[in-house]
Amino acid sequence: MSVGFLALLAAIPIAIALVLMAGLRWPATKAMPVAWLATALAGIIFWQLPVGYVAALSIEGIIGAIGILIIVFGAILILMTLRDSGGMETIQAGMQDVSPDMRVQAIIIGFLFAAFIEGAAGFGTPAALAAPLLLALGFPALAAAVICLTFNSVPVTFGAVGTPVILGLGPLDDFVTRAVESGAETLNFSDPTTFGIVVGQWSSLMHLPMAIILPIFMLGFITRFFGPNRSWSDGFGAWKFCIFASVAFAIPYVLLAWLLGPEFPSLVGGLIGLGIVVWGAKQGIAVPKDVFTFGAQKDWDPEWTGTVSVAEGSKFEARMSQFKAWSPYILIGFILVLTRLDWLPFKSFLAGITIDFQNILGYEEVANSIAILYLPGTIPFVLVAILTIFIHQMSSDKVKTAWVDAIKRIKNPAIALFFAVALVHIFRGSGVENEALNPNLYPSMPLALAESIAAIAGQTWPFFAGFIGGLGGFITGSNTVSNLLFAEFQWGMASQLDLPHQLIVAAQAVGGGFGNMICIHNIVAVCAVVGLSGKEGLILRKTFWPFMVYAVITGLWVTLMSFVLFPGLY
Repeated sequence: MSVGFLALLAAIPIAIALVLMAGLRWPATKAMPVAWLATALAGIIFWQLPVGYVAALSIEGIIGAIGILIIVFGAILILMTLRDSGGMETIQAGMQDVSPDMRVQAIIIGFLFAAFIEGAAGFGTPAALAAPLLLALGFPALAAAVICLTFNSVPVTFGAVGTPVILGLGPLDDFVTRAVESGAETLNFSDPTTFGIVVGQWSSLMHLPMAIILPIFMLGFITRFFGPNRSWSDGFGAWKFCIFASVAFAIPYVLLAWLLGPEFPSLVGGLIGLGIVVWGAKQGIAVPKDVFTFGAQKDWDPEWTGTVSVAEGSKFEARMSQFKAWSPYILIGFILVLTRLDWLPFKSFLAGITIDFQNILGYEEVANSIAILYLPGTIPFVLVAILTIFIHQMSSDKVKTAWVDAIKRIKNPAIALFFAVALVHIFRGSGVENEALNPNLYPSMPLALAESIAAIAGQTWPFFAGFIGGLGGFITGSNTVSNLLFAEFQWGMASQLDLPHQLIVAAQAVGGGFGNMICIHNIVAVCAVVGLSGKEGLILRKTFWPFMVYAVITGLWVTLMSFVLFPGLY
């Protein structure tokens, strides 16, 4: 079969998921099993994969989903613990002291606080932590989810202390080495390590336009669809504060990428930006004169809210000191940094403790593991939730209520994630280089999609390279895995079209970042923590448009960069 026909077949499960969730508004608990079945049938019938192999890949995916669920459970547990300890009400009171304007709160928590958490942990953690905070401050649950999913894009390329670049570009090591040794590559790098640094540098510049545009656009988007006046201008009215926040974050973000490498732009840039903007907001710097809120809950569309209720119309009271209330999040950030830096012993120790599943159903190619202590869900989330019992001096009844609620809320996301991640693993495993399992040695489903798009794009590839990264982020739920899937393909496209390798691969890394906006894994996870399980399609319909804005502007920017900065290549 032709690659084009294979791409059409590979697109069917994705189309099914989109139609059922975004079109027919099915919950992910029903849509994802159908999409998984379509993927499994495509693999068995058209890729001619053995039924046992497809079953093994599905089990491999379920194991991966358990790891995601541990993160989700930990995030929910933190929220429930702070709710019942009085810590959340204290945080609410403190944030209102910083600014009662919900546009300001969205920037501080959804953009800057989440950027720091992304830099430390990644893997869906920021939205799982930031969205409940916004919810507790009085944001509609749907608005909180959309804000945190869309803002978790600029920092993602450098998330988890640079993992998408450092680990995700690993498949290119041999290509880089051969290119340098042959003298065919003279563009700014001398080995795989410096290539990763250069890719990170260009990625930071590619994100830069949207680091400025996205906060303004998203505030307008949120007030248009969730504000009492349904007006873009309500959000745009905070443009000065958005620019202030963007500059406070983007300057250290870009400088760190160019001076220190891919480990620190989001982690340190987010922290610096957060400190500057919180201080500035207290001083009234660039803060809008009018105060925006989402209005009375009785006027909200019922679709905006879920099973997690928030107080309305009451004055929040500090139940403890602000430091004590924020101490769980301070501990989370501190522990994440300690356990993610390579030069400290904690990362290798925790990552080395795994539950391994080898030769699943007898297939050597199929294996997975759960780094049970390295997952953010256990250390630090569950660990900090336990420590908070003592820090906030919680009674046993309150502890029991928090844990029972957290356990109850994990059921629906578990069903959706099991099938969603199983689908991803069939997608990835369909291109295995083993004739006994893949008789025709067909490319994997996502690679077939990418090759078909490339055949259409031709010399306009700089514009479309980011879309492929976004496709990988959407399918796999991870910028790192998107890079692992498509980095080699992007290198090949750059070689074939005589394009600058570092720019095309950087566009891939950037696309994997903004693909997080529409990633079904992340949508399911954030729905779980804000009580919107079953409404994943509503979120997907909203986040699609910021995704397209990001993809188009980035594509135009990459095209301009490639022509202006490397004119000798054309």
